[in-house]
Amino acid sequence: MRNKGWTFGLLGLFLVFCYVMLQFLISTMHIGQLVGQMEPHSEAEKPLFKHIVLIAQELDNPFWRTVEKGASEAAASRGMKIDYLGPIRINPEEQMSLLEKSIAAKPDALLVQGIKEPQYDLLISKAIDQGIPVITLDADEPNSRRLTYVGTDNREAGRRMGELVAGAATGKGRIGVIIGSEQAENQQQRLEGFRDGIADMPHFEIIDIRSSHISRIQAAKQAEAMLKQYPAIQTMVGFSSLDAAGIAEGVKAAHRDGTLVFGFDDVAATKQGISQGSIKASIVQQPYEIGSLAVQLLASHFLGSALPPQEVTGTYILDATTLTPASSP
Repeated sequence: MRNKGWTFGLLGLFLVFCYVMLQFLISTMHIGQLVGQMEPHSEAEKPLFKHIVLIAQELDNPFWRTVEKGASEAAASRGMKIDYLGPIRINPEEQMSLLEKSIAAKPDALLVQGIKEPQYDLLISKAIDQGIPVITLDADEPNSRRLTYVGTDNREAGRRMGELVAGAATGKGRIGVIIGSEQAENQQQRLEGFRDGIADMPHFEIIDIRSSHISRIQAAKQAEAMLKQYPAIQTMVGFSSLDAAGIAEGVKAAHRDGTLVFGFDDVAATKQGISQGSIKASIVQQPYEIGSLAVQLLASHFLGSALPPQEVTGTYILDATTLTPASSP
């Protein structure tokens, strides 16, 4: 009987030991699952902890602030940090100076606007030689060693503007143009595309072209002066984001309320002008997408993926029919 009791006792201890071990294994597996859920499951999901410098054409321009927002939000989700720089007013020389200083600071990557200058190409090559990848935004630097271009196809956007104006300005084909800057490659490309868009349209011609220096005030002054100098102008087109609102003010100052106004982008003043009827329509780019996509491409590059030569973002037409109450100011 005593031996039988020992047998049952040992069996009981063995069962208790098995139960404890089973609970331990279950607990260990559960902890492993929790850790696995917290850790990235692939190389593409691992935080990259990179320092990126974004150099804008103009620091507080609404378009570039939206690019910054898209880039910063995409960077934050990937463990990256964006430093945002740019001239207070449009200044290609200062852009080059900021690029040179940024290269000296040795960031992990650079996002810059192309400005079509041989010296700028050399600076991009200098960055590449130091292992700093460069992506161009908004305006390309196609002859440089940049990795890729992200942004609007500016010639196509200009051509689309030409077709828009030709279709909406029937009988009002004498055109005044305001561009943001003669030095900005994207503005020149839009103007070239615009010329193509109206080339085959009878009775459409550009009477005068002036620069706003990406200033709403200057756009207003130049539009007023142009309309007073050339009374035959019936339609005005602005190619940078602040031009349309400025042109509308110039039209009012010149007492030319019947003049049709077209612009680029969807800043609040442009949307207000469309809702009030002082601006006919605007070609809208995707600045948030430009910034976000550029960071996504950098993340892919850091993980060893080859990038395409360019990633073109789309545009759409904003007018009274597409301006929703939610998008109105």
